[in-house]
Amino acid sequence: MPNLLVVETSARGEASISRQLTKRLVANWLEVHPDGAVVRRDLAVDALPHVTMPWLSAYFTPPHAHTSDMAEQLRLSDALVAELLATEELVIATPVYNYNIPASLKAWIDHIVRKGVTLGFDGKGLLIGKKATVVLASGGIYGEASPIDHLNFAPRYLKAILNVLGITDVRIIHGEGAKAVDMGEATMDTFIDAVVPKLNRAAAA
Repeated sequence: MPNLLVVETSARGEASISRQLTKRLVANWLEVHPDGAVVRRDLAVDALPHVTMPWLSAYFTPPHAHTSDMAEQLRLSDALVAELLATEELVIATPVYNYNIPASLKAWIDHIVRKGVTLGFDGKGLLIGKKATVVLASGGIYGEASPIDHLNFAPRYLKAILNVLGITDVRIIHGEGAKAVDMGEATMDTFIDAVVPKLNRAAAA
């Protein structure tokens, strides 16, 4: 039975374009994988703590030398890593804030990049064979003809960190120009429908 892990980040609820895009993507995925299981991690509902000095102390201490306090520091990180290891496919859905990802998503990344578990001590990724789809919604429009293309950090960073972890099969679905919905220049359904072909291709891949 295939597993799909969906990591959501937007705090806008039903008004979130990245969430609406992901809803369509997951529905399409379930049509292709009717026996599949979807696991959701909502970072807007269950915020993650950022790494701290005690967390880093535990991280850099070999597991056999962990104190009970160190084990507790890594307990949540262990659970997040277990979710990731158990899935065949990953979806990361995020808005773009100030040209990059929200702090909540960066916190998740910091918790799941674990030497010896998801990343080898030689620097090679250990998540070989998994697939990932990154769904973004941004107010800006990028591309070679755009004067802000050099600021398109979010998808580049996410693809890079996934590659570092060994996930090289990464699809980017970028809902650009999403501010048109907020400004009343397009409806949510119209905007989502325009991105649907990309969603369908990702679900079928």
